[in-house]
Amino acid sequence: MEVWQAVAEALETVGRAALVTVVEVRGSSPREAGARLVVWPDGRFRGTIGGGALEWRAIAEASRDLGSGRRSVRLSRIALGPELGQCCGGQVGLITEVLDASDLPAAKALAERAKAGPFTTVARFRRSAEALERDAVDTLAGPVGARLDDDGLLTEVFGERRRSVFLFGAGHVGRALVMALAPLPVSVAWFDPRPDAFPAHVPANAGVSLLGDPADTLAAAPEGSFVVVMTHSHSLDLAIVDAALAADAARFPYVGVIGSATKRARFERRLTEAGRAATRVADLVCPIGGTALKSKLPAVIAAATACELLVRDEQCIAALSPVAGGRPVDLRAPLSAQA
Repeated sequence: MEVWQAVAEALETVGRAALVTVVEVRGSSPREAGARLVVWPDGRFRGTIGGGALEWRAIAEASRDLGSGRRSVRLSRIALGPELGQCCGGQVGLITEVLDASDLPAAKALAERAKAGPFTTVARFRRSAEALERDAVDTLAGPVGARLDDDGLLTEVFGERRRSVFLFGAGHVGRALVMALAPLPVSVAWFDPRPDAFPAHVPANAGVSLLGDPADTLAAAPEGSFVVVMTHSHSLDLAIVDAALAADAARFPYVGVIGSATKRARFERRLTEAGRAATRVADLVCPIGGTALKSKLPAVIAAATACELLVRDEQCIAALSPVAGGRPVDLRAPLSAQA
């Protein structure tokens, strides 16, 4: 769900909507800070803050707020165990905003901004205010998150962020991995030198191309792309890995190749002989997907690899995100001036 598009749709259709955002998490909780719900006056909703008793309470309270007929913003802190009987045991802070037609221009501006990729907003939460005034800040590669500081500063990240995955090889495991990645927040560039190797239909987040020179192909990859190698040829695998490891870790923070410990040892030796930096050679992930699962079924390898990519993605995000305590935000022109 793109949250501001959902808000704009509700405001255009019925003139009112409630936006519920998880802004604080202490201990265990069903969802992370930044999870959101958009609630319509008739009780319909989009998004999720984790389901269960917490979500149903949030929807009920948002519906009640919508019934007041006025704009509002409210912070509630909920102890999941004592108040809702949930065994998570943590505490969640929710901000519930009731928006009306006067908020439509700002919602449209935020929705349009989200089309260009992730961006951060800051706002000052005040209990007496009837609305949050969000200001846009610099574009960041952070997660869709939120953080409410003790002084009332609310920092949020909006927009869809998709990790670029350059996948080499359209064999059984490659096909299974593309399917495993289909519902995930990634964009797959899929390569194979064999024109008949690709299936007739691929998921919407994947694009296929014939593989030419590996170095030329990787030169077009966006900064921060993950490289996954599983072609029909060990020599081609090595050429692709060599081209990827020639770049620094910021450009390709994950380089993985399917294979055994023996294949890894052989590749390490050849890469070292080719003059690749020892630190980059050590970065090579092989075998991909870890060693905990012993099955060699393509779908199992694909599932394990997808999990591995998600873990690495979160690690990369945490290093960049201001919401997670990374670099400071740089305030720019308010969106109200852009609308």
